[in-house]
Amino acid sequence: MNKKLLKNTEWTVLIVSLILFSIGLIALFSATQSTDYLEFKKQLQWFLVSIPFLILAMVIDYNVIVKFSTLAYIIIIGLLIAVLFTAPIDGATRWFKIGNFGTFQPSELAKIIVVLFSAFILNKLQLKGRKEINKIWKLAIFLIIACIPPIALILQQPDIGTAIAFIVALTLIIFVSGIDKKYIIIAIILLVLSGQFIYSHLPDHALRRIEVFLNPNTDPRGDGYNIIQSKLAVGAGQIFGMGLFKGNQTQLGFLHPKTTDFIFSVIGEELGFIITGIIVILYIILITKTIYIAKTAKDNIGSYIAIGIGGILFFHMAQNIGMTMGLLPITGIPLPFVSYGGSSLITNFICIGLLLNISARRQKSIFIE
Repeated sequence: MNKKLLKNTEWTVLIVSLILFSIGLIALFSATQSTDYLEFKKQLQWFLVSIPFLILAMVIDYNVIVKFSTLAYIIIIGLLIAVLFTAPIDGATRWFKIGNFGTFQPSELAKIIVVLFSAFILNKLQLKGRKEINKIWKLAIFLIIACIPPIALILQQPDIGTAIAFIVALTLIIFVSGIDKKYIIIAIILLVLSGQFIYSHLPDHALRRIEVFLNPNTDPRGDGYNIIQSKLAVGAGQIFGMGLFKGNQTQLGFLHPKTTDFIFSVIGEELGFIITGIIVILYIILITKTIYIAKTAKDNIGSYIAIGIGGILFFHMAQNIGMTMGLLPITGIPLPFVSYGGSSLITNFICIGLLLNISARRQKSIFIE
């Protein structure tokens, strides 16, 4: 990248993501002492693996990357189909085992591939103008090709949380593409009218989670156990936390899984309200900068990619923090850059690389405005 591109680059998104990753490492170091710091060490390894992906996503023009999104989309759909035939882990078929190194979750990588492919398809459909998406047949093509297949396959795993992350990202992409307000109103009305039908047809495990969310004490030793322990951990930390290696829920094994879904609870218990508050502020900065990058991108493709990434980051942050505090139902959604997970970490740093890429190539006039 030349000096002009480096000067335009929104380095704040990289700095914030590295700070979040560092906080996550500290929490993992404390949470994994009983396992000889196994997941902490693996997270460091995954971070090293992520660096080349971050650099490539940053330096290769995103318009070039998007040209390969069709092939990547076909491959990831194949992987999402193949993973359904793997051995279930905790009742879900989401992971491929990679020897002793860990597991690979294709739905994580699918998020950014689907965003890239959606940007590519939407741009093709709108060659005659941004309002072309309001032609019902073009909107239908976009939904059928780019949206429905990955969401349907992820629901089969089952992984409702990740499916919702796709829906949020794709909805924001459609919104910034110039969709007419009448479609938004119609979609909201249909969603409200079909709410009871959707709820009555949710799988049993999803219904149990909603019921437990509404009243955890109905099953305190079963489905309500995790949310109760999580709220106890967050509350016990108070302002300054109980200290690293000193959290009762964390160190005595009451939180599960404490390195992924409930890492925020670990931080709340051992590092306290101040650090958890800083984490929330960092996410707000990251998401705000992402929206700004989408707004100032030099072309529609850049805007679509950036807002799609913003949607993914926002949903993961809100859902993970919300569920650990008892404000939202529990889903297997990791906290970006903080939770343990190789697939998630690589995908998140690819997202950061793309944001740096898009911001670097902004038109100067738009950038100044």
